[in-house]
Amino acid sequence: MDQPSPEELARRRANRERDTQELTVQQRESLRAKHWMRCPKCGMPLDEITFRGVKVDKCFGCGGVYLDDGELEELAGKPGWFEAMRYFFSSR
Repeated sequence: MDQPSPEELARRRANRERDTQELTVQQRESLRAKHWMRCPKCGMPLDEITFRGVKVDKCFGCGGVYLDDGELEELAGKPGWFEAMRYFFSSR
């Protein structure tokens, strides 16, 4: 799959912001309660763990690892982070 252009990403971001603004407070709270700390892949609870000094969300159901905004950049600044992540989170 091709990487989206900066214009496409800006359009998607604007659409998502518009959709979010159209939600009522009650709808937002309902979505948060339903999805908070749940794996987007399998729906199991996520556990917050510390990996190389950064708190990341780990699903022990399917093995997924999820990063909040800014966490990837935080990890990327640490040498050897990718190899360590592959080893640390390997499901094998």
